[in-house]
Amino acid sequence: MSGKPSYDVHPGVAMVEKWIAELKLKTGHSLAEWLALVKRDGPQESTARREWLERKHQLGSNSARWIVDQAEGRGGDDTSPAAYLKAATKYVETQYAGPKRKLRPIYDALLALGRSQGSDVRVCPCQTMVPLYRNHVFAQIKPTTNSRVDLGLAFAKYRGKFPSRLVDTGGLAKKDRITHRIELTASADIDADLKKWLKAACDLDQ
Repeated sequence: MSGKPSYDVHPGVAMVEKWIAELKLKTGHSLAEWLALVKRDGPQESTARREWLERKHQLGSNSARWIVDQAEGRGGDDTSPAAYLKAATKYVETQYAGPKRKLRPIYDALLALGRSQGSDVRVCPCQTMVPLYRNHVFAQIKPTTNSRVDLGLAFAKYRGKFPSRLVDTGGLAKKDRITHRIELTASADIDADLKKWLKAACDLDQ
């Protein structure tokens, strides 16, 4: 299929690919060899397996957790661009399934609006939300309840007053990227005011 894909590869995928490529050099075993070792010699329970890898094989906690997840058939969506893009579509379908299906038009409209901010905007779904990137995440779309979608915005660099419509998430104090959100219950909530604030967040991500 020609044209721009619906979604873009998450930045974390390249990090995982690099980690896998360097695994044998750094640890003495390739990913396939680690998986075989865990299944053959490791304990049966997940936590025990992670502790075994950390204690006996001196792996870091993140590496041990990731290898165990792979050995037990969890994860894998971040091992290659193709795997991630396939999963990304499923993430969004799951987010807007069941009672949240009626929120899908709001999501689709926000997605189109986010894309319209520039050709460098990337859309990289996660399991519970859809972040929008330029250099960093500047916004995210999340079906927070069965009747509401939140458009999260990154305003750590903004110097000015916010209207009551922009709800403070507490993100600034927690050093999260997303500091404010706009609540939407209908597509009509995507008005000129919302578009202004989305553009402001995008413009700050230079």
